[in-house]
Formats: sequence, structure tokens, C-alpha cells
Amino acid sequence: MSSKHQSPQVKFYSGEEIPLELHKVRIVQKLNLVPIERRLEALNEGGFNTFQLTTLDVFLDMLTDSGTNAMSDNQLSAMMQADDAYAGSQSFIRLQKAVLDVLNTKYLLPVHQGRAAENILGVAYVKKTSLVPMNYHFTTAMAHITENGGRIAELLYPEAYVINSDHPFKGNMNIEALDEIIKRTGKEHIPYVRMEASTNLIGGQPFSIQNLRDVRAICDKYEIRLVLDASLVGENAYLVKQREEEFKDKSMAEILHTMTGLADLVYFSARKLSSSRGGGICTNNLKIYHELEALVPLYEGFTTYGGISTREIEAMAVGLYETLDETMISQSPSFIKYLVNESKKKGIPMITPAGVLGAHVDAMDFCSHIPQTEYPAGALAAAFFLVSGVRGMERGSVSNQRDEEGNETYADMELLRLAVPRRVFTLSQISYVIDRLSWLYDNRELIGGLKFTYEPPVLRFFMGKLAPTSDWPQKLMAKFRKDFGNSL
Repeated sequence: MSSKHQSPQVKFYSGEEIPLELHKVRIVQKLNLVPIERRLEALNEGGFNTFQLTTLDVFLDMLTDSGTNAMSDNQLSAMMQADDAYAGSQSFIRLQKAVLDVLNTKYLLPVHQGRAAENILGVAYVKKTSLVPMNYHFTTAMAHITENGGRIAELLYPEAYVINSDHPFKGNMNIEALDEIIKRTGKEHIPYVRMEASTNLIGGQPFSIQNLRDVRAICDKYEIRLVLDASLVGENAYLVKQREEEFKDKSMAEILHTMTGLADLVYFSARKLSSSRGGGICTNNLKIYHELEALVPLYEGFTTYGGISTREIEAMAVGLYETLDETMISQSPSFIKYLVNESKKKGIPMITPAGVLGAHVDAMDFCSHIPQTEYPAGALAAAFFLVSGVRGMERGSVSNQRDEEGNETYADMELLRLAVPRRVFTLSQISYVIDRLSWLYDNRELIGGLKFTYEPPVLRFFMGKLAPTSDWPQKLMAKFRKDFGNSL
């Protein structure tokens, strides 16, 4: 293998497989680890929804990687050269060049974050008869499609739903199912096919480039747009390099250019992709650019800032270039792999193989005694915060939305996601997570269910309030005090 494109790897003489940080810490932020009694009060105040907790009560914030990745020294220094012009800003010119160099697309429309791009796509292309096939939905992507009257079709292969697996690309789209649904629906009712790089809701699982090529061929056959959600495309590209033989000797730039070159339109959240704020829609198709262009000033801001601070635009540009650096992009996946593998050794049910974004605990197995009607993933997220101060995110039926008749739709998987943002946590903090998760697994029968007390009509997992179905939180707290004494 060429040393130029070799993946960063350090072997320990002891034989231990420990991820080594290839960065140093220069600025620190104090954390709070409050007593378990206060954590229970915080859960009650927040309606047992981890989104409603405040950071004064949170020790390790593993809710999301969106906007929580550590920024680099180069990003911070670049913010000082921002050009604050309303139109024609040089900061935007630098971002355009970064998008061209990294994502290989000429035309850029800035938006304030990823879901703003989804809104613009929904308004421009989705109608009441529309169906959008995708490998798997993301919450806000589905919400913007359904809000505009459309429907989605999730087209994964069966292996994607296997919890314990060594399949390298569980995010692959089912090509046969895609062809069939286009025939059955009619291509005139399909505005675009959406591929999500590293499917968020099934454990951060990537797709292969060969699969993306196959999707491209189907889209060409029926003359349908192919849209790539590139919010986690850097990590997907990294796993392609690790797992897809054809690309093991390719550079990150070559892999990214191959992926984005297969799509008609690429959109992303810079909160993930470039460790900053903002987002973008980019394409090499001038017709698509003009179809969307007028919606940016309408919903976001002028086309050279799109509702983003120019300081963040500067950070976005630098962050995009840093996506090409394997020592940066590999850090989060390597920590996730460590967290998953060490948890598995303790018998904790985890999604495997380890993906990107975070480690995913199988709440259906962990809390097998809790019926899906009582939201086991939400209950596990609350219970884990109670015993650890670690804020994870429910990724199960609470994150779903009701059907048109108001009936509950249950998720294919009930997961507790423990996000591992880039370059944020230390290995001792990851070890703490594993320790408290192990203790909770040994005491899992004490965890009970949840029920909604307030349910917003859309994206309920953000603002909804729940309550325990019994006094299980008090019993779990009592067992914690018995085993840990006065420990935090």
C-alpha cells in the first residue's frame, strides 16, 4: 500500500487495541457531574426527554454530533478573517472553492443547516402524489417530505436490520426494490431518490460506492434525480477505504469525489461534515441550481451567506478541507469502535459492526421486558442518564411520527445512541461510559417504561414530555446508592 494513502494506525507492544488521539488538547471546558438525586430531579423537570435537559446537569453530552464536534485551531483562526459583506463576500468565495475542491461541485447554495436544505428540496420538488425512495429516513428529511404532502419508501436489504452482524455496508439501498417501486409508482411521481451517507437511524451504517453506482444506474434508467445527503459523507468515505477493496489505496479526496460525482445534487449539514455551523446545497447541474436558487433568499438569506455568519462560513471552508485528513476523520469512528467492542465483551447488546456518529445500544434486547408501546429506547436513555449523567439520544419509536390516522408507528429498531463527536472525549471518559452501561445492564430489570404526557404534532422527540409508568426511577436510584455509596 502506498504510504501516501495509508490509513493511520498505531500498534501497541502490549497487543491492546486502543485508539490513539492524534491531536492535543489546548483549551478545556469544565464539566459538571451532579449527584444522582439531582439527575432524577432534572429528568422530572425535562419530562424524561434528554433533549429537555440543561448542560448544568449533564456530565458527558453524547446527545448528538451536530454542532458539537471540536473545532481546530485553523478553523478558529480563519474566523478572524471573515468578510462581513452582505453580498459578494470573500468568505463565501473561499467556501465555494472548498466545496469545489472537496466535494467536486461547482454551484453552491448556502443554508443555515441541513434541515434547511431539506426544506428547500421539499418545497421545490415534493408534491401530494410524490414518493421519495431512500436507503433509510432521517427524522427531519422525512418530516419535510411529509409536510409537503409526499411519502417515503425505505429500501434497505434485510441484513441492515440484523443487530449483530459483520456486514460492512448495512446502509446499502436494495436495488431490486428500488427498480420495482419506480415501476409500480411511476417515475413521474418520484421527484428524487435520496441516499444518506451513513444511515443515522440504523446505527450509523455506511453504503458502498458500488451500491451508489447501482443506484445511479437505476436513476439514469428512469431519468430521476439522485440526491446525496452528505452530512456524514467523510466518515462514510473513511469506512469505504477500510472496507471496500477497490478503494483501499485511494485517498480520501478520490473517494469523496467518486461519491459526490455520482449524485445530481449534494446537500449537507456543516454541523456534522465540517465541524462548524451552517449547511449547503451543491450541484454541477446549472438547471438544478436555478430551480432552487430563488428559495434561498426566501427562506434563508442572500445567496452568498444563506443565514450563516460569515465567521462560520470561514470555519466551514477550513473544516471541509480537514475532512480529507484521515487522522481527523478516523478519530470518532475509532473511539466508537472501541466503545462498541468493549461493551460487547461485557455482554451489552450493541449494533455491529461499529458505524459512525456514535455507538448504538440495542434497547429491544437490553430492555426486553419493556413493551414497544412503552418506548424502551426512551426509557433506556432516561435510565442511563440517571445512573451516569451521560446524555444519549433515543432513536426508536419516540423518534418516529404517527400515521395520517394518528396511529402510533413503531420503529424497526429501538436504539440508545451515544454520539461520539470528533475530538471531544478522552478515553477515560469513554471507559466511564462503558462502566456505567455495564452496571445498568446488570440491573436492567429495574428499568420501566414511559408514556407521553405532551406530544407535539411533528418531530415530537425534540419537545415532547414523558413520564415513567411506575416508580422505577426511584428504585433504580436506590440500587445505585446501595452499590456505589456516596459516589457521583
